[in-house]
Amino acid sequence: MIQKPVPKFVAYERVSTARQGKSGLGLDAQRKAIEDFAVARTATILGRFTEIESGRKTDRPKLAEALGLARLTGATLVIAKLDRLSRNAAFLLTLRDSGVRFVAVDMPEANDLTVGIMALVAEQEREAISRRTREALAAAKARGVKLGNPNGAEALRRAGKGGEALRATVARNADEFAEELRPVVEAIQADGHTTLRAMARELNHRGILTRRGGRWHVSNVRNLVERLTS
Repeated sequence: MIQKPVPKFVAYERVSTARQGKSGLGLDAQRKAIEDFAVARTATILGRFTEIESGRKTDRPKLAEALGLARLTGATLVIAKLDRLSRNAAFLLTLRDSGVRFVAVDMPEANDLTVGIMALVAEQEREAISRRTREALAAAKARGVKLGNPNGAEALRRAGKGGEALRATVARNADEFAEELRPVVEAIQADGHTTLRAMARELNHRGILTRRGGRWHVSNVRNLVERLTS
């Protein structure tokens, strides 16, 4: 009786930050999913490659190494969660064009055609988000909304008790700016980024600046959410 060859897998995992990579946050779940998948198919994992990077980057050296090993050994590249990377066109196109067999634990039916379509959707979504953001900020600017006012707090302090009108203007500008960002915030939350930290990370990832032209943190995202829900 001829025995069937043992399936060979190469595991590829990705976490977004160095902190997640050190803590294992998100990584342990990916590894367990891949290991369980391999056990269920009596497969051998030849190598495991972990990418620690931002989702915005298109250069993925660990992915290249994983694909190289899979190509040389005839193994199948295994990913725990394709849906987690489904908005990243560069990753999907690299996977599609690699010539390597692949399988995603959460979407085992995916194939070259599937990821090609997903890549097109991801690229269109990225362009749509960028366009909506530019249009929203341009519309706000055209209406006279102050998109950045680094001296606002100091002006209020100088105004003292007589600064009610100034405070009202600053608050109104902040409310209008928040309202312009409502579609972006809702889209981010719909994608599963619901914590303040995750929302801040995603706003920065999409290149959206605060009213003062800076980066988003938990504190200013909290203020933004409060304005949108008040």
